[in-house]
Amino acid sequence: MGTIQVTGLKMGSTSLNIKAGPITKTVPITVLSRNLLSYGPAEGNGLTATVNSDGSLHVTGTAARQWAGLVWRFPCPVQDTVILRNSTFIAGLDASVKFLDAQGHQLGGQVTSGGAAVAVPAGTVSLRFEILSNEATPTARDGDLKVQLESGDTAHEWMRPDNTSLRGGAMN
Repeated sequence: MGTIQVTGLKMGSTSLNIKAGPITKTVPITVLSRNLLSYGPAEGNGLTATVNSDGSLHVTGTAARQWAGLVWRFPCPVQDTVILRNSTFIAGLDASVKFLDAQGHQLGGQVTSGGAAVAVPAGTVSLRFEILSNEATPTARDGDLKVQLESGDTAHEWMRPDNTSLRGGAMN
C-alpha cells in the first residue's frame, strides 16, 4: 500500500478531496508550522517578552547580567537533525536551544542561531529555548525576534510557531 504526503505552504486548516470512481472522500488536514519552537509571554532577569500579532517575540528591558535572560521549556517534537535561525535579531541577545533528558538535565550540545545543524542527542525528551544577554555589561534592549527551529539542515523562511502561548520565565 502506498502513502500520500501533503506539504502545506501556509499554516491552518484545509481539506483534501480524494476521488476513486464515483466515491469522493473529504479528509480534514491541519497544516502545522515548520517552526518547532514553543514560546509566549515571559518576564525575568530584567527582560520582558510579549508575542506580536505575527507571532514574533518583542523583547524589552536590560538583562540583570551577562548570560541571564528568558527561557521556555517544552517537549521535543523531533528526534532528528535541527537548525536554528534568526531572520530578525536584537544586538546583545543570543538565542539557543538546549537538549534535556527526562530529569531536566542538559544533554551534550546545543543549537545556536547562525550555527550549524545539530543532531538531537539520544534520550532528549524536552527542549529549552533561551534568549540571553551576551554583553559583559548589559544595556537596554527593545526589538523583535523571529527565531525558527526546524528539522533538517536547511533554514527556510520564518513561520510563526504553532504554540505562542507557552509561559516563559527567568534563566539564571
